[in-house]
Amino acid sequence: MRFRKTILLLAIVACAVGLFRATHAYFSTQALEQGTARLTLYRSSVEAELRRFAHLPFVLSLDPLVADTLPGTDTAALDTHFARVADSAGIDAIYLMNDTGLTISASNAGTDSSFVGQNYAFRPYFQAAVDGALGEFYGIGATTGIPGYFFAMAVPPTKAGATGVVAIKLDLSELQDNWLASGVRIMLTNADGVVLLASDPAWRYRTLQPLSDTQRDRILASRQFGQEPLDPLDWDVDPTRNTANIGGERLLYLRTDDLPNDWSLHFFMPNDQALTRAALTTGTALFLAVLTLIALQIRRTRQMTTALQKSEQEEAQLRIANDRLAREIEERKTAERNLTKTQAELERAGRLAALGQLASSVTHELGQPIAAMRNQLVAAEMSANTGALSDKMHSLVARMEDITRQLKFFSRKGRDQFEAVDMAAAMADALDLLEPSIAQVGARIDFDPPAGDVTFRGNRLRIEQVMTNIVRNALDAIETAPVKQIEITMGGDPETVWFSVSDTGHGLGDKSFDDLGEPFATTRESGRGMGLGLTISAGIVADHGGTITAANGPDSGAVFSVTLPRAEQEDTP
Repeated sequence: MRFRKTILLLAIVACAVGLFRATHAYFSTQALEQGTARLTLYRSSVEAELRRFAHLPFVLSLDPLVADTLPGTDTAALDTHFARVADSAGIDAIYLMNDTGLTISASNAGTDSSFVGQNYAFRPYFQAAVDGALGEFYGIGATTGIPGYFFAMAVPPTKAGATGVVAIKLDLSELQDNWLASGVRIMLTNADGVVLLASDPAWRYRTLQPLSDTQRDRILASRQFGQEPLDPLDWDVDPTRNTANIGGERLLYLRTDDLPNDWSLHFFMPNDQALTRAALTTGTALFLAVLTLIALQIRRTRQMTTALQKSEQEEAQLRIANDRLAREIEERKTAERNLTKTQAELERAGRLAALGQLASSVTHELGQPIAAMRNQLVAAEMSANTGALSDKMHSLVARMEDITRQLKFFSRKGRDQFEAVDMAAAMADALDLLEPSIAQVGARIDFDPPAGDVTFRGNRLRIEQVMTNIVRNALDAIETAPVKQIEITMGGDPETVWFSVSDTGHGLGDKSFDDLGEPFATTRESGRGMGLGLTISAGIVADHGGTITAANGPDSGAVFSVTLPRAEQEDTP
């Protein structure tokens, strides 16, 4: 029984292999017939593109303006005429050469890639035109480096006996673009086997077979392909099966040589469709054969079906249980994320509370020493003439008192009285305060106060504190930088005023302003700051109804920007 089944299986396999080969050959033949029709269409389009303007050099050679210009008169009128004709006809270039090959007039005269003054006597199309024939040539432009197809025709001798050649250059790249857009695989080669145009740019300027020394010398003399190495194309052809292996891929292959200049058109088609249809046909036949065997196993199949149904029910129940478990896991993950977020918020609230307590403590502790300093200064003034030093000390004590009042921002709500503030003047005062630090760092400050009005409603001292904190951070950032420069700009519109501070320091890295605005967050080394500057600044700006942002600069460093409303906000965030 087992032997009979083995013989039957081998017979089915042998029939399937034979059927696949037969159907594949049939469908491949059909694909080649369809490809032949498409190749004929592509050949016609190439030939039509080549011959579309073949008459134009002859027409231009009889143009009276060409004959009048050839003896050496002014070429401006002919340049304009050529440019107008080239533009209306969609031609890349039209140009006139004298009997030595020197270009004396061209449609692209006056441009960077002008042909005027270039000598093309070495080109085969010029030599053919001088001999009285229609010169035709494909090559890379010696002046522009752009490939094209050239037509040339000799100009009849003028009354003065002057002779020359008029030529046109066609851009055939539209053919290549159409091939690429349609998804076909096709290439155009010349009589030497060099690929001129191809749907795959990697095939272009490759050769179907290695060039001989004679061919290379001739191509080099005419500079047909510039500096292209003209390496052989990685391909081979099986003419008996109409296939080609190109780039490691086996494709159906068709070729036509019925083109001008002994050119050839090579068309490649994927063999996937023939393989697929052959496989489907063979699979259908195998399916019918298998159905015959299945009919002999109906009873056993019914038993297996019953067992399978039971297994599917169990699988469905297991799937429901898995879905329920997945939902529970997702709910747990959501709860963990919420817990983590809540913990972070509690931690931030605790840090802000600690900062508020610290602010209250500092305010309280500094109050009495500052008052004592003021009393001592008054006593010193009464006993001796301290002059400018006393005035400066009074100013510093007053500023320290104002700063301690600012620290109350973290321990209580409310704000000081707002007034009209000139942002440019506030920035100037902040820079004066930081003058020792600027000199110590050796920084260059670029600040040109704007000509327009940058006045707003706010507390000047608190805004100066914001400016001082931001500029001080910039000074710290550029302290070890090779270029120590800080640029300050400001401006405004009818609703808001703004200023920005950019530096050439190390930048923010991967940190955001929210990270830097955390209390006690600092990028300085230990002992050079508590990390409260941006936190205090953000609170002051928010109390004024404004915004503060920070980002890395376009080249290096960081840019801090502050925007404030001109009018006092009724609802301060």
